[in-house]
Amino acid sequence: MLTPNVELKNKTVLVTGAAGFIGANLVTELLNTVDGIRVVGLDNLNDYYDPAIKDYRLQEIEKTEKNNPGTRWTFVKGDLADRALIDRLFDQYAFNVVVNLAAQAGVRYSIENPDAYIQSNIIGFYNILEACRNHPVEHLVYASSSSVYGSNKKIPYSTDDKVDNPVSLYAATKKSNELMAHAYSKLYNIPSTGLRFFTVYGPAGRPDMAYFGFTNKLLRGETIEIFNFGNCKRDFTYVDDIVTGVKHVMQNAPEKQNGEDGLPLPPYRVYNIGNNNPENLLDFVTILQEELIRAEVLPADYDFEAHKKLVPMQPGDVPITYADTSPLERDFGFKPATSLREGLRRFAEWYHAFYQN
Repeated sequence: MLTPNVELKNKTVLVTGAAGFIGANLVTELLNTVDGIRVVGLDNLNDYYDPAIKDYRLQEIEKTEKNNPGTRWTFVKGDLADRALIDRLFDQYAFNVVVNLAAQAGVRYSIENPDAYIQSNIIGFYNILEACRNHPVEHLVYASSSSVYGSNKKIPYSTDDKVDNPVSLYAATKKSNELMAHAYSKLYNIPSTGLRFFTVYGPAGRPDMAYFGFTNKLLRGETIEIFNFGNCKRDFTYVDDIVTGVKHVMQNAPEKQNGEDGLPLPPYRVYNIGNNNPENLLDFVTILQEELIRAEVLPADYDFEAHKKLVPMQPGDVPITYADTSPLERDFGFKPATSLREGLRRFAEWYHAFYQN
């Protein structure tokens, strides 16, 4: 077990992508549990998916701040690719910890609109690295992705595996982030930790994710497509487990130390955060439909079979994701444990309350 070496109490933290799924949940957790914390959230509020969900998340954060006197929340609408804005924020707030969760997400969208990924995921992350170089921080934590494992055949995926075969531009940008962070950690002694997230889901999640998109389509009476003829497995990870993992990591920066040549060894780590329990897509769809009926999102007599279609694999997709989380357990005594049924139940209940009440 690592001994925490970054105190969050009374510190100032930057969370980019703060109106995003993981970002908003992380901000809420920090405001609820860390005395005197100041969180500055940056998000461009783009319309890649329904901005109403981002507005809802921001409203939830504002409620949380009001319920936790002594904490402070500041939201800044702006773009990670705006270098002047990033420099101004670092000048103004002198951040102690930075959590970079802002990114253009989605594998399939990267095939249609690559420019968005270069702007946000490459140029935006470069701006963060440069700001951390010019305004030293205690710890830079950033989102990578399970997609970096690409076409790797060995499972479960370990952070020791080679990840040189991305099958989408999105994956390539995330691997690039890891390489850039490693170089900056080495050159400028910036403690950095990358987190490879595995298929995150939960209430107020991203509508482009399968569980959310399936629900929308079923409600409209449309057919849902299950890729690779149902022979896909995903390591579905509930958002609260992701946030717990991020919070553990934030408080444990890689130690600065010198090598035999007297030069800094890069204070750099990468972890998987996944459920360590891949689920077959067909089983996932069965659980989802049961929970949608239980939450009264769909009627008890809904004909699911008439609305399901098995189709081939999509470009950029992989047949299985499966996280080796043993380093997470070793260093923090933590392993994601929310069952798929429990997580989808919470999603279905939220969906009913948000869209149907």
